[in-house]
Amino acid sequence: MTDSFDAIVIGSGINGLVAAAELARGGWSVALVERNAEPGGFIASGELTAPGYVHDSFSSWHPEFVTGGAYAELGGELHDHGLTYRNAEGLVTGTVRRDGSAVLAHRDPERTVEGFADAGDRAAYLDVLGRIGAALPSIGGLLGSELHSSAPLRHVARLARDGGRAGLDAWLRDTLTSGRGWCRRSFAGDEVDALWVPWLLHSGLSPDHASGAVMIPLFAATLHAAGLPIVEGGQARFLAAFRALLGAYGAQLLTGEPVERVLVEGGRAVGVATASRTLRARRAVIASVAPGALYRELLPAGVVPPALCEQAARYRPGRAAMQLHVALSEPPAWSDARLAEVPLLHLTEGSASTGIACAEAEAGLLPREATVVVGQQSVLDPARAPDGAATLWIQLQEVPARPRGDAAGELETGGRWTRELADAYAQRILARIETHAPGLREQVLGLRAFTPDDLTAHNPNAIGGDPYGGAADLDQRLLWRPVPAAASHRTPVDGLWQIGAATHPGPGLSGASGHLVAQTLLAPPARRRAAAAVRSALPFAPHQNDPEQTP
Repeated sequence: MTDSFDAIVIGSGINGLVAAAELARGGWSVALVERNAEPGGFIASGELTAPGYVHDSFSSWHPEFVTGGAYAELGGELHDHGLTYRNAEGLVTGTVRRDGSAVLAHRDPERTVEGFADAGDRAAYLDVLGRIGAALPSIGGLLGSELHSSAPLRHVARLARDGGRAGLDAWLRDTLTSGRGWCRRSFAGDEVDALWVPWLLHSGLSPDHASGAVMIPLFAATLHAAGLPIVEGGQARFLAAFRALLGAYGAQLLTGEPVERVLVEGGRAVGVATASRTLRARRAVIASVAPGALYRELLPAGVVPPALCEQAARYRPGRAAMQLHVALSEPPAWSDARLAEVPLLHLTEGSASTGIACAEAEAGLLPREATVVVGQQSVLDPARAPDGAATLWIQLQEVPARPRGDAAGELETGGRWTRELADAYAQRILARIETHAPGLREQVLGLRAFTPDDLTAHNPNAIGGDPYGGAADLDQRLLWRPVPAAASHRTPVDGLWQIGAATHPGPGLSGASGHLVAQTLLAPPARRRAAAAVRSALPFAPHQNDPEQTP
Protein backbone atom coordinates (compact mmCIF):
# COMPACT_ATOMS: atom_id res chain seq x y z
CA MET A 1 0.00 0.00 0.00
CA THR A 2 1.56 3.33 -1.09
CA ASP A 3 0.30 6.76 -0.08
CA SER A 4 1.59 10.18 -1.03
CA PHE A 5 1.57 13.42 0.97
CA ASP A 6 3.23 16.81 0.93
CA ALA A 7 4.75 16.13 4.36
CA ILE A 8 5.17 13.17 6.66
CA VAL A 9 5.69 13.82 10.37
CA ILE A 10 7.24 11.03 12.44
CA GLY A 11 6.16 11.09 16.10
CA SER A 12 3.08 12.68 17.61
CA GLY A 13 4.41 14.42 20.72
CA ILE A 14 3.68 18.12 21.14
CA ASN A 15 6.10 19.16 18.38
CA GLY A 16 4.81 16.60 15.90
CA LEU A 17 1.22 17.60 16.62
CA VAL A 18 2.03 21.29 16.13
CA ALA A 19 4.01 20.76 12.93
CA ALA A 20 1.31 18.55 11.40
CA ALA A 21 -1.52 20.91 12.38
CA GLU A 22 0.18 24.07 11.11
CA LEU A 23 1.19 22.50 7.80
CA ALA A 24 -2.28 21.06 7.25
CA ARG A 25 -3.80 24.43 8.14
CA GLY A 26 -1.46 25.95 5.54
CA GLY A 27 -2.89 23.75 2.81
CA TRP A 28 -0.38 20.88 2.82
CA SER A 29 -1.47 17.25 2.76
CA VAL A 30 0.03 15.70 5.90
CA ALA A 31 0.44 12.26 7.45
CA LEU A 32 1.31 12.11 11.16
CA VAL A 33 2.80 8.67 11.86
CA GLU A 34 2.96 7.33 15.43
CA ARG A 35 4.38 4.03 16.73
CA ASN A 36 2.03 3.81 19.72
CA ALA A 37 -1.63 2.93 19.57
CA GLU A 38 -2.46 6.43 20.83
CA PRO A 39 -0.85 9.75 19.85
CA GLY A 40 0.69 12.25 22.22
CA GLY A 41 4.11 11.08 23.37
CA PHE A 42 4.27 12.25 26.98
CA ILE A 43 0.80 13.82 26.71
CA ALA A 44 -1.76 11.40 28.15
CA SER A 45 -4.26 11.00 30.95
CA GLY A 46 -6.60 8.38 32.36
CA GLU A 47 -7.84 6.53 35.41
CA LEU A 48 -4.48 5.13 36.42
CA THR A 49 -5.16 4.30 40.07
CA ALA A 50 -8.86 3.93 40.91
CA PRO A 51 -12.22 4.57 39.23
CA GLY A 52 -13.12 8.26 39.11
CA TYR A 53 -9.54 9.51 39.56
CA VAL A 54 -8.12 11.13 36.40
CA HIS A 55 -4.34 11.54 36.31
CA ASP A 56 -2.10 13.25 33.74
CA SER A 57 0.18 10.29 33.08
CA PHE A 58 3.35 12.25 32.30
CA SER A 59 3.37 15.98 31.48
CA SER A 60 0.64 18.21 32.86
CA TRP A 61 1.26 21.96 33.08
CA HIS A 62 0.91 24.29 30.06
CA PRO A 63 2.48 27.70 30.84
CA GLU A 64 5.05 27.24 28.05
CA PHE A 65 2.40 26.30 25.53
CA VAL A 66 0.01 29.17 26.20
CA THR A 67 2.84 31.72 25.99
CA GLY A 68 4.40 30.31 22.79
CA GLY A 69 4.07 30.78 19.07
CA ALA A 70 2.25 27.49 18.49
CA TYR A 71 -0.59 28.52 20.78
CA ALA A 72 -0.74 31.95 19.16
CA GLU A 73 -1.18 30.17 15.83
CA LEU A 74 -3.50 27.31 16.85
CA GLY A 75 -4.95 28.16 20.26
CA GLY A 76 -8.19 29.70 19.07
CA GLU A 77 -9.07 26.71 16.92
CA LEU A 78 -8.06 24.24 19.63
CA HIS A 79 -10.51 25.96 21.97
CA ASP A 80 -13.15 25.75 19.24
CA HIS A 81 -12.55 22.00 19.24
CA GLY A 82 -13.06 21.64 22.99
CA LEU A 83 -9.84 22.66 24.73
CA THR A 84 -10.50 24.36 28.08
CA TYR A 85 -7.95 25.41 30.67
CA ARG A 86 -8.17 25.69 34.45
CA ASN A 87 -5.62 28.02 35.98
CA ALA A 88 -4.29 29.40 39.25
CA GLU A 89 -5.29 32.96 40.05
CA GLY A 90 -3.73 33.37 43.49
CA LEU A 91 -1.02 31.03 44.76
CA VAL A 92 0.80 29.33 41.91
CA THR A 93 3.80 27.44 43.32
CA GLY A 94 5.78 27.03 46.50
CA THR A 95 8.61 25.27 48.29
CA VAL A 96 8.37 23.41 51.59
CA ARG A 97 11.59 23.10 53.53
CA ARG A 98 12.64 20.29 55.85
CA ASP A 99 11.51 22.24 58.94
CA GLY A 100 8.06 22.84 57.46
CA SER A 101 8.58 26.48 56.57
CA ALA A 102 7.30 27.47 53.15
CA VAL A 103 8.14 30.04 50.50
CA LEU A 104 5.16 30.75 48.25
CA ALA A 105 4.73 32.47 44.91
CA HIS A 106 1.55 34.27 43.91
CA ARG A 107 0.56 35.34 40.45
CA ASP A 108 1.11 38.85 41.85
CA PRO A 109 4.87 39.50 42.25
CA GLU A 110 4.22 42.15 44.90
CA ARG A 111 2.44 39.61 47.09
CA THR A 112 5.25 37.13 46.48
CA VAL A 113 8.01 39.42 47.76
CA GLU A 114 6.05 40.06 50.96
CA GLY A 115 7.42 36.68 52.05
CA PHE A 116 11.05 37.76 51.61
CA ALA A 117 12.80 38.74 54.83
CA ASP A 118 15.29 41.14 53.25
CA ALA A 119 13.98 44.45 51.87
CA GLY A 120 16.82 44.56 49.36
CA ASP A 121 15.81 41.15 48.04
CA ARG A 122 12.25 42.35 47.52
CA ALA A 123 13.45 45.22 45.36
CA ALA A 124 16.00 43.06 43.55
CA TYR A 125 13.38 40.42 42.68
CA LEU A 126 10.99 42.95 41.21
CA ASP A 127 13.87 44.53 39.31
CA VAL A 128 14.80 41.14 37.84
CA LEU A 129 11.23 40.61 36.67
CA GLY A 130 11.25 44.03 35.04
CA ARG A 131 14.54 43.30 33.29
CA ILE A 132 13.41 39.91 31.99
CA GLY A 133 10.08 41.39 30.93
CA ALA A 134 11.76 44.06 28.85
CA ALA A 135 14.01 41.45 27.23
CA LEU A 136 11.33 38.82 26.60
CA PRO A 137 10.82 39.73 22.91
CA SER A 138 14.51 39.18 22.26
CA ILE A 139 14.86 36.08 24.45
CA GLY A 140 11.70 34.59 23.01
CA GLY A 141 13.02 35.35 19.55
CA LEU A 142 16.27 33.54 20.29
CA LEU A 143 14.44 30.52 21.70
CA GLY A 144 12.12 30.46 18.69
CA SER A 145 14.73 30.92 15.96
CA GLU A 146 17.19 28.79 14.09
CA LEU A 147 20.40 29.74 15.87
CA HIS A 148 22.48 28.92 12.79
CA SER A 149 20.82 31.67 10.79
CA SER A 150 20.68 35.44 10.65
CA ALA A 151 17.62 35.63 12.93
CA PRO A 152 19.53 35.55 16.26
CA LEU A 153 21.64 38.52 15.13
CA ARG A 154 18.52 40.66 15.05
CA HIS A 155 17.52 39.64 18.58
CA VAL A 156 21.02 40.10 19.96
CA ALA A 157 21.14 43.54 18.33
CA ARG A 158 17.92 44.47 20.10
CA LEU A 159 19.37 43.36 23.45
CA ALA A 160 22.45 45.47 22.75
CA ARG A 161 20.33 48.46 21.69
CA ASP A 162 18.13 48.29 24.78
CA GLY A 163 20.81 47.56 27.37
CA GLY A 164 24.02 48.71 25.75
CA ARG A 165 27.25 46.79 25.90
CA ALA A 166 26.98 46.37 29.65
CA GLY A 167 23.49 44.88 29.34
CA LEU A 168 24.56 42.48 26.61
CA ASP A 169 27.56 41.46 28.70
CA ALA A 170 25.24 40.79 31.65
CA TRP A 171 23.09 38.44 29.55
CA LEU A 172 26.17 36.59 28.34
CA ARG A 173 27.41 36.30 31.91
CA ASP A 174 24.07 34.89 33.04
CA THR A 175 24.08 32.37 30.20
CA LEU A 176 27.32 30.99 31.65
CA THR A 177 26.19 31.19 35.29
CA SER A 178 24.42 28.50 37.30
CA GLY A 179 21.20 29.03 39.18
CA ARG A 180 22.95 28.48 42.49
CA GLY A 181 25.63 31.04 41.64
CA TRP A 182 23.10 33.60 40.43
CA CYS A 183 21.01 33.35 43.60
CA ARG A 184 24.09 33.79 45.78
CA ARG A 185 25.20 36.76 43.72
CA SER A 186 21.84 38.48 43.54
CA PHE A 187 20.09 37.93 46.88
CA ALA A 188 21.01 38.12 50.56
CA GLY A 189 18.30 35.68 51.69
CA ASP A 190 17.53 32.17 50.50
CA GLU A 191 13.87 32.59 49.47
CA VAL A 192 14.50 32.95 45.73
CA ASP A 193 16.90 30.02 45.76
CA ALA A 194 14.41 27.80 47.60
CA LEU A 195 11.48 28.88 45.45
CA TRP A 196 12.91 28.83 41.94
CA VAL A 197 16.06 26.66 41.80
CA PRO A 198 13.94 23.46 41.92
CA TRP A 199 12.21 24.64 38.75
CA LEU A 200 15.50 24.14 36.90
CA LEU A 201 14.83 20.40 37.11
CA HIS A 202 11.81 20.91 34.83
CA SER A 203 14.16 21.86 32.00
CA GLY A 204 16.67 19.08 32.64
CA LEU A 205 19.12 21.35 34.48
CA SER A 206 20.54 21.15 37.99
CA PRO A 207 21.43 23.98 40.40
CA ASP A 208 24.98 23.96 39.05
CA HIS A 209 24.39 23.88 35.30
CA ALA A 210 25.25 26.90 33.18
CA SER A 211 22.30 29.05 32.02
CA GLY A 212 20.37 28.62 35.26
CA ALA A 213 20.81 32.35 35.81
CA VAL A 214 18.67 32.99 32.72
CA MET A 215 16.21 30.17 33.23
CA ILE A 216 15.21 31.09 36.80
CA PRO A 217 13.95 34.59 35.86
CA LEU A 218 12.24 33.08 32.81
CA PHE A 219 10.39 30.54 34.93
CA ALA A 220 9.43 33.19 37.46
CA ALA A 221 8.22 35.69 34.87
CA THR A 222 6.26 33.01 33.01
CA LEU A 223 4.44 31.73 36.08
CA HIS A 224 3.64 35.22 37.36
CA ALA A 225 2.23 36.14 33.96
CA ALA A 226 0.62 32.90 32.77
CA GLY A 227 0.04 30.92 35.94
CA LEU A 228 -0.06 27.12 35.77
CA PRO A 229 -2.82 26.22 33.31
CA ILE A 230 -3.91 22.59 33.10
CA VAL A 231 -6.34 21.00 30.68
CA GLU A 232 -9.81 20.65 32.14
CA GLY A 233 -10.56 16.95 32.37
CA GLY A 234 -6.99 15.82 31.70
CA GLN A 235 -4.43 15.77 28.92
CA ALA A 236 -6.50 13.35 26.84
CA ARG A 237 -8.81 16.26 26.08
CA PHE A 238 -5.86 18.24 24.75
CA LEU A 239 -5.18 15.37 22.36
CA ALA A 240 -8.86 15.20 21.44
CA ALA A 241 -8.77 18.87 20.44
CA PHE A 242 -5.69 18.27 18.30
CA ARG A 243 -7.28 15.20 16.69
CA ALA A 244 -10.32 17.27 15.77
CA LEU A 245 -8.15 20.10 14.42
CA LEU A 246 -6.06 17.71 12.31
CA GLY A 247 -9.20 16.09 10.99
CA ALA A 248 -10.75 19.44 10.11
CA TYR A 249 -7.81 20.16 7.81
CA GLY A 250 -7.62 16.68 6.32
CA ALA A 251 -4.41 15.51 8.01
CA GLN A 252 -4.15 11.74 8.44
CA LEU A 253 -3.16 10.36 11.85
CA LEU A 254 -1.68 6.88 11.50
CA THR A 255 -1.15 5.16 14.87
CA GLY A 256 0.40 1.79 15.61
CA GLU A 257 2.82 2.36 12.72
CA PRO A 258 6.48 2.38 13.83
CA VAL A 259 8.64 3.95 11.14
CA GLU A 260 11.43 1.54 10.17
CA ARG A 261 13.39 3.79 7.83
CA VAL A 262 13.45 7.11 6.05
CA LEU A 263 13.56 6.69 2.27
CA VAL A 264 16.31 8.67 0.54
CA GLU A 265 16.67 9.02 -3.22
CA GLY A 266 19.27 11.18 -4.89
CA GLY A 267 20.31 12.65 -1.55
CA ARG A 268 16.76 13.73 -0.71
CA ALA A 269 14.28 12.33 1.83
CA VAL A 270 11.26 11.19 -0.15
CA GLY A 271 9.21 9.23 2.35
CA VAL A 272 9.16 6.63 5.09
CA ALA A 273 8.62 2.89 5.35
CA THR A 274 6.72 1.19 8.14
CA ALA A 275 6.20 -2.52 8.59
CA SER A 276 2.95 -2.38 6.64
CA ARG A 277 3.23 0.44 4.12
CA THR A 278 5.33 2.96 2.25
CA LEU A 279 4.45 6.62 2.50
CA ARG A 280 5.86 9.11 -0.02
CA ALA A 281 6.62 12.73 0.84
CA ARG A 282 6.67 15.29 -1.96
CA ARG A 283 8.05 18.19 0.08
CA ALA A 284 9.31 17.22 3.56
CA VAL A 285 9.88 14.48 6.11
CA ILE A 286 9.87 15.81 9.69
CA ALA A 287 11.23 13.49 12.37
CA SER A 288 10.53 14.02 16.06
CA VAL A 289 13.09 11.45 17.18
CA ALA A 290 16.37 11.30 19.06
CA PRO A 291 19.55 11.96 17.04
CA GLY A 292 20.81 8.41 17.49
CA ALA A 293 17.57 6.99 16.12
CA LEU A 294 17.56 9.40 13.18
CA TYR A 295 21.15 9.17 12.02
CA ARG A 296 22.03 5.61 13.03
CA GLU A 297 18.75 3.72 12.60
CA LEU A 298 16.27 5.44 10.30
CA LEU A 299 18.61 6.73 7.61
CA PRO A 300 20.38 4.37 5.18
CA ALA A 301 24.07 3.80 5.76
CA GLY A 302 26.36 6.22 3.97
CA VAL A 303 23.78 8.98 3.57
CA VAL A 304 25.37 11.21 6.21
CA PRO A 305 29.07 11.56 7.08
CA PRO A 306 30.58 9.13 9.60
CA ALA A 307 31.48 12.06 11.87
CA LEU A 308 27.81 12.93 12.22
CA CYS A 309 26.86 9.34 13.01
CA GLU A 310 29.59 9.23 15.63
CA GLN A 311 28.36 12.43 17.29
CA ALA A 312 24.80 11.10 17.27
CA ALA A 313 26.01 7.92 18.98
CA ARG A 314 27.65 10.03 21.68
CA TYR A 315 24.57 12.17 22.34
CA ARG A 316 24.11 12.01 26.11
CA PRO A 317 20.87 11.47 28.00
CA GLY A 318 20.29 13.44 31.15
CA ARG A 319 19.13 12.21 34.54
CA ALA A 320 16.27 9.77 34.58
CA ALA A 321 12.89 10.52 36.16
CA MET A 322 10.00 8.74 37.85
CA GLN A 323 6.31 9.58 37.96
CA LEU A 324 4.00 8.63 40.86
CA HIS A 325 0.22 8.92 40.77
CA VAL A 326 -1.78 8.76 43.97
CA ALA A 327 -5.51 8.52 44.60
CA LEU A 328 -6.46 9.96 48.00
CA SER A 329 -9.69 9.54 49.93
CA GLU A 330 -9.46 13.21 50.89
CA PRO A 331 -7.10 16.13 50.27
CA PRO A 332 -3.77 16.13 52.15
CA ALA A 333 -3.99 17.63 55.64
CA TRP A 334 -1.05 20.00 55.19
CA SER A 335 0.45 21.30 58.43
CA ASP A 336 0.64 24.68 56.72
CA ALA A 337 -2.96 25.19 55.58
CA ARG A 338 -1.86 27.54 52.78
CA LEU A 339 -0.35 24.57 50.90
CA ALA A 340 -3.82 23.18 50.22
CA GLU A 341 -4.29 25.98 47.66
CA VAL A 342 -0.96 25.59 45.82
CA PRO A 343 -1.17 23.67 42.50
CA LEU A 344 2.53 22.70 42.37
CA LEU A 345 4.88 22.31 45.34
CA HIS A 346 8.52 21.35 45.70
CA LEU A 347 9.88 19.68 48.82
CA THR A 348 13.53 20.77 48.96
CA GLU A 349 16.09 22.99 50.67
CA GLY A 350 16.80 24.67 47.34
CA SER A 351 20.28 24.44 45.85
CA ALA A 352 21.67 22.77 48.95
CA SER A 353 19.61 19.56 48.83
CA THR A 354 18.70 19.58 45.13
CA GLY A 355 22.36 19.79 44.14
CA ILE A 356 23.21 16.80 46.33
CA ALA A 357 20.28 14.76 45.01
CA CYS A 358 21.30 15.49 41.40
CA ALA A 359 24.87 14.41 42.12
CA GLU A 360 23.71 11.21 43.81
CA ALA A 361 21.42 10.32 40.90
CA GLU A 362 24.18 10.98 38.36
CA ALA A 363 26.43 8.69 40.43
CA GLY A 364 23.87 5.90 40.06
CA LEU A 365 22.37 6.23 43.55
CA LEU A 366 18.83 6.67 44.76
CA PRO A 367 18.95 10.08 46.47
CA ARG A 368 18.79 10.13 50.25
CA GLU A 369 16.61 13.25 50.12
CA ALA A 370 15.05 13.73 46.70
CA THR A 371 13.50 16.93 45.43
CA VAL A 372 9.82 15.97 45.44
CA VAL A 373 7.49 17.68 42.99
CA VAL A 374 3.91 17.49 44.28
CA GLY A 375 1.21 18.44 41.79
CA GLN A 376 -2.30 18.99 43.10
CA GLN A 377 -4.29 19.16 39.86
CA SER A 378 -7.56 18.57 41.70
CA VAL A 379 -7.08 21.95 43.38
CA LEU A 380 -7.63 23.57 39.98
CA ASP A 381 -9.87 20.91 38.45
CA PRO A 382 -11.97 19.23 41.18
CA ALA A 383 -13.53 16.85 38.65
CA ARG A 384 -10.21 15.01 38.50
CA ALA A 385 -11.31 13.14 41.67
CA PRO A 386 -14.60 12.06 43.29
CA ASP A 387 -16.32 14.57 45.59
CA GLY A 388 -14.25 15.17 48.71
CA ALA A 389 -11.25 13.24 47.34
CA ALA A 390 -7.98 14.32 45.69
CA THR A 391 -5.17 13.27 43.38
CA LEU A 392 -1.42 13.75 43.65
CA TRP A 393 0.91 13.98 40.64
CA ILE A 394 4.43 13.35 41.95
CA GLN A 395 7.49 13.85 39.80
CA LEU A 396 10.99 12.72 40.78
CA GLN A 397 13.62 14.18 38.46
CA GLU A 398 16.74 12.92 40.22
CA VAL A 399 16.83 9.16 39.80
CA PRO A 400 19.41 6.95 38.08
CA ALA A 401 18.54 5.02 34.95
CA ARG A 402 20.37 2.04 36.44
CA PRO A 403 20.31 2.20 40.27
CA ARG A 404 23.62 0.87 41.58
CA GLY A 405 22.91 1.72 45.19
CA ASP A 406 20.90 3.73 47.67
CA ALA A 407 22.45 6.83 49.20
CA ALA A 408 20.33 6.24 52.32
CA GLY A 409 21.57 2.64 52.63
CA GLU A 410 18.02 1.34 53.01
CA LEU A 411 17.00 -0.27 49.71
CA GLU A 412 18.56 -3.14 47.74
CA THR A 413 18.82 -1.97 44.14
CA GLY A 414 20.48 -4.75 42.16
CA GLY A 415 21.40 -2.42 39.31
CA ARG A 416 17.96 -2.32 37.71
CA TRP A 417 14.43 -1.11 38.30
CA THR A 418 11.99 -3.73 39.53
CA ARG A 419 8.41 -3.24 40.57
CA GLU A 420 9.44 -3.99 44.16
CA LEU A 421 12.14 -1.33 44.10
CA ALA A 422 9.78 1.23 42.53
CA ASP A 423 7.13 0.57 45.18
CA ALA A 424 9.66 0.76 48.01
CA TYR A 425 11.08 4.03 46.73
CA ALA A 426 7.55 5.39 46.30
CA GLN A 427 6.87 4.64 49.96
CA ARG A 428 9.98 6.63 50.92
CA ILE A 429 8.64 9.59 48.95
CA LEU A 430 5.16 9.33 50.48
CA ALA A 431 6.70 9.20 53.94
CA ARG A 432 8.63 12.36 53.10
CA ILE A 433 5.44 14.16 52.06
CA GLU A 434 3.68 12.84 55.16
CA THR A 435 6.06 14.79 57.41
CA HIS A 436 4.26 17.89 56.11
CA ALA A 437 0.81 16.28 55.66
CA PRO A 438 0.15 13.99 58.64
CA GLY A 439 -1.85 10.86 57.94
CA LEU A 440 -1.24 10.99 54.18
CA ARG A 441 -0.45 7.30 53.70
CA GLU A 442 -3.67 6.29 55.46
CA GLN A 443 -5.57 8.25 52.79
CA VAL A 444 -4.02 6.40 49.84
CA LEU A 445 -6.55 4.38 47.84
CA GLY A 446 -4.35 3.71 44.83
CA LEU A 447 -0.76 4.22 43.66
CA ARG A 448 0.79 3.92 40.20
CA ALA A 449 4.53 4.32 39.60
CA PHE A 450 6.24 4.87 36.25
CA THR A 451 9.93 3.97 36.42
CA PRO A 452 12.64 5.21 34.03
CA ASP A 453 12.21 1.95 32.11
CA ASP A 454 8.47 2.62 31.82
CA LEU A 455 9.16 6.09 30.41
CA THR A 456 11.51 4.71 27.75
CA ALA A 457 9.09 1.92 26.85
CA HIS A 458 6.34 4.47 26.29
CA ASN A 459 8.53 6.98 24.45
CA PRO A 460 11.86 5.79 22.96
CA ASN A 461 13.03 9.42 22.79
CA ALA A 462 13.34 9.24 26.60
CA ILE A 463 16.65 7.41 26.42
CA GLY A 464 17.59 6.01 29.80
CA GLY A 465 14.38 7.36 31.29
CA ASP A 466 15.31 10.99 30.57
CA PRO A 467 12.02 12.75 29.71
CA TYR A 468 13.82 15.91 28.57
CA GLY A 469 15.33 14.54 25.38
CA GLY A 470 19.00 14.67 26.31
CA ALA A 471 21.39 16.23 28.80
CA ALA A 472 21.09 20.01 29.08
CA ASP A 473 24.80 20.74 29.61
CA LEU A 474 25.86 23.85 27.70
CA ASP A 475 27.89 21.82 25.18
CA GLN A 476 24.66 20.03 24.20
CA ARG A 477 22.39 23.07 24.03
CA LEU A 478 21.88 26.23 22.00
CA LEU A 479 24.34 26.27 19.06
CA TRP A 480 25.26 22.62 19.62
CA ARG A 481 21.89 20.90 20.06
CA PRO A 482 21.51 18.12 19.24
CA VAL A 483 25.06 17.68 17.86
CA PRO A 484 27.60 20.13 16.41
CA ALA A 485 27.56 18.50 12.97
CA ALA A 486 23.79 18.95 12.62
CA ALA A 487 22.85 21.71 15.06
CA SER A 488 19.77 22.81 13.20
CA HIS A 489 16.27 21.54 12.50
CA ARG A 490 17.29 21.31 8.85
CA THR A 491 19.39 18.16 8.56
CA PRO A 492 22.18 17.51 6.04
CA VAL A 493 19.71 15.39 4.03
CA ASP A 494 17.67 17.57 1.73
CA GLY A 495 13.99 17.57 2.65
CA LEU A 496 14.57 16.01 6.08
CA TRP A 497 13.95 18.00 9.27
CA GLN A 498 14.41 17.12 12.92
CA ILE A 499 12.19 18.44 15.72
CA GLY A 500 11.49 17.53 19.34
CA ALA A 501 13.11 17.90 22.75
CA ALA A 502 16.52 16.89 21.38
CA THR A 503 16.54 20.00 19.18
CA HIS A 504 16.58 23.71 19.98
CA PRO A 505 15.07 25.15 22.17
CA GLY A 506 14.96 21.85 24.06
CA PRO A 507 12.36 20.16 26.24
CA GLY A 508 8.97 21.42 27.31
CA LEU A 509 5.40 21.66 26.09
CA SER A 510 5.82 24.81 24.01
CA GLY A 511 5.78 23.02 20.66
CA ALA A 512 8.44 25.52 19.59
CA SER A 513 10.50 23.33 17.28
CA GLY A 514 7.43 21.98 15.48
CA HIS A 515 6.12 25.52 15.08
CA LEU A 516 9.46 26.82 13.81
CA VAL A 517 9.85 24.13 11.16
CA ALA A 518 6.24 24.42 10.00
CA GLN A 519 6.51 28.19 9.65
CA THR A 520 9.80 27.83 7.77
CA LEU A 521 8.26 25.38 5.32
CA LEU A 522 5.19 27.55 4.84
CA ALA A 523 7.24 30.68 4.12
CA PRO A 524 7.13 31.97 0.53
CA PRO A 525 9.83 30.38 -1.67
CA ALA A 526 11.60 33.68 -2.22
CA ARG A 527 11.95 34.16 1.52
CA ARG A 528 13.27 30.62 1.95
CA ARG A 529 15.87 31.19 -0.78
CA ALA A 530 16.98 34.44 0.82
CA ALA A 531 17.29 32.72 4.22
CA ALA A 532 19.34 29.91 2.65
CA ALA A 533 21.69 32.43 1.07
CA VAL A 534 22.24 34.21 4.37
CA ARG A 535 22.72 30.91 6.18
CA SER A 536 25.37 29.71 3.75
CA ALA A 537 27.29 32.96 4.19
CA LEU A 538 27.46 32.72 7.99
CA PRO A 539 30.89 31.49 9.15
CA PHE A 540 29.38 29.41 11.99
CA ALA A 541 26.64 27.74 9.93
CA PRO A 542 26.86 23.95 9.59
CA HIS A 543 26.98 22.46 6.11
CA GLN A 544 23.46 21.74 4.94
CA ASN A 545 21.95 19.51 2.29
CA ASP A 546 25.29 18.09 1.21
CA PRO A 547 25.56 14.46 2.32
CA GLU A 548 29.10 14.18 1.00
CA GLN A 549 30.44 17.11 3.01
CA THR A 550 32.09 16.19 6.29
CA PRO A 551 31.03 18.77 8.90
